Amino acid sequence: QHFKKMVEIGIALSSENNLEILFDMIVQEARALANADSGTLYIHDKKKRVLSFKIIQNASLGIHMKGAGPSDLILPDVELYHGEEPNYSNVSSFAFLKGEILNIRDVYDSTSFDFTGPMKYDKATGYRSQSMLVIPMKNHEGEVIGVLQLLNSLEPKTGRIVPFGEQCVSLVESLASQAAIALTNKQLIQELKELFYAFIESIAFAIDEKSPYTGGHIKRVVKIAMALAMAVNQADQGPFKDQILDEEDVEELRLAAWMHDVGKITTPQYIMDKATRLESIFDRIQLIETRFHLIAQIIENRYLKKQMELLKNAINNQEELSRLEQAREAELSSLREELEFIKICHGAGYMDDEKIQHLQKIAKKRYLLSNTSHPYLEPWELENLSIRRGSLNDEERRIIENHATMTLKILSCLPFPKKLSHVPDLAANHHEKINGTGYPRQLKGNDLSLPARIIAIADIFEALSANDRPYRNRMEIPQIFEIMDDMKENGHIDPDLLELLIKSNINREVRP
Repeated sequence: QHFKKMVEIGIALSSENNLEILFDMIVQEARALANADSGTLYIHDKKKRVLSFKIIQNASLGIHMKGAGPSDLILPDVELYHGEEPNYSNVSSFAFLKGEILNIRDVYDSTSFDFTGPMKYDKATGYRSQSMLVIPMKNHEGEVIGVLQLLNSLEPKTGRIVPFGEQCVSLVESLASQAAIALTNKQLIQELKELFYAFIESIAFAIDEKSPYTGGHIKRVVKIAMALAMAVNQADQGPFKDQILDEEDVEELRLAAWMHDVGKITTPQYIMDKATRLESIFDRIQLIETRFHLIAQIIENRYLKKQMELLKNAINNQEELSRLEQAREAELSSLREELEFIKICHGAGYMDDEKIQHLQKIAKKRYLLSNTSHPYLEPWELENLSIRRGSLNDEERRIIENHATMTLKILSCLPFPKKLSHVPDLAANHHEKINGTGYPRQLKGNDLSLPARIIAIADIFEALSANDRPYRNRMEIPQIFEIMDDMKENGHIDPDLLELLIKSNINREVRP
C-alpha cells in the first residue's frame, strides 16, 4: 500500500505545474504518510540566503495557509546565516545547511536548538508542539532546495502524540526526495521561461533604443494589445460577446507583440529615423545649401567680371552698371527663393503636382564650375524632394516594409513549443490589412486571426498617438480616431476592434 501510494504521489507531483499547488501537495502528502497533525514547508531563496516560508497546515487548529496569506500566524523566513556565520541554532536552517534529518521526540525537552519560534507560536495559538521531524529536501543532484517540517505524529487508534517512527521517516524522506526533484524541474522550467521572456524583452528594448524616435514603441504596443485582449474577454455584448481568448491565446499574443518589430534589427538606422525627404546617412539639404551658396558666388563673380570689364575699358556708363546690379540682385533673389522652396519641400508636408513641377523646373537649371556643367539638383535629390507623402522614397519604403518579412524569417528559426507555434505568424502579420493590401503576404479577411488583428490595430494606434515621431507633430485623440476611421472605411483595420478601442478607456490609459 505504501509503495502504491508513493507511486501515485510521484505521478501527481510530476504532473502538477502550479508551484503553489505543488507546495501544498507536498505538505499534505507528507502529513498523510506520517499521520502528522501539522506540517510546514520552506524553500531556499538563494538571493536572500533564507529559507522562505511557503505553506503551513495544522489540522487541530484548522489552519491551511500559504505564505501570501494575510494572517498574523504566517511564519517568518528563516535566516541561514548570521553575517557570515551559519545559523545552526534553528532546527530548519541546521537541517538545510548540514543536509541531515532531525527526529525530535519533544521540542520542549530539546536543548540542541532554539525553539523560541515554535513556543511563541504555541503561546499565540494554544497549540502544543511536541514531536518534530525535519527533512532536508534533496534533488537528483544532492542539492538541498528546501526543508519539510512535520509536527506531532498521531497514533492512528488513540490520536495520542508519539515520536515519528523509523519507517515513517524513511517514507517521508523518500517523498521529500521525489518532491525536490519535481520542484527542481518545475523551477527550472519557470526559470527558463523567465529567462526567455527576459531575453525577448531585452531584444525589444535594444530595437527600441536603436532609434531614439521609437523608444518605448514595442512596450506600448504590448500594453495596448493586452488591454484589447482583456476588453474582448470582458465583452458581454456586441460582436465579441461569444469570443474568448484563452490563456494560451493571450500568451501567444503577448510574445508576438513583444517580437513584432524584431526584423528591424536589419533596417538601417538612417532609414528608420528619416525625418525629412533629403535625410540619408547625412542630411542632403546641407549639401544643397552649400551648392546654392556656391552658385550665388558664381553669379556674383560673373556680374563682378562684367562690371570690371566696363571699368577696365574706361566706360563709365552708370546706366549699364545700374542695370547689371539690378540683374545680379534679381538673379540672387530668385536663387534664394528657390532654396527656400526646396527647404519647404524638404519637410514632410504634402507635395502636389504644382510643387513637383516647380521642383523639376529648378532641377533643369545648370551652373558652370571649372568648365563643367552641373544641375541645380541631382537626380536622387529631385526624386526624394518629389515624394508626395512622408519622407521615404519607394526603395526606402521597401526596405522598411522588409522588416515584417525579416520578423517572420527570424522567428521561424526559433523552436517555439506547440502552444506558442503561432507567434511567428502573429508577429509578422502586424502590417497586414483586412482587404489584403498589407504586407508582407497580402493576407486578408479570415486569413488574419483575432490576435493578429489586435496586434495590427495596437501598432497603428501607438504609432499615431506617440509624441516622439520626428516626421509629424503630436496628434490628439479625435484626430487619431478620424484617421483610423478612414482606415476602417478603406478596409485596412478591423471595424469591431476599432469600435472597442474607441469605447474603452484603453486609448487614455496607454497613451504616452
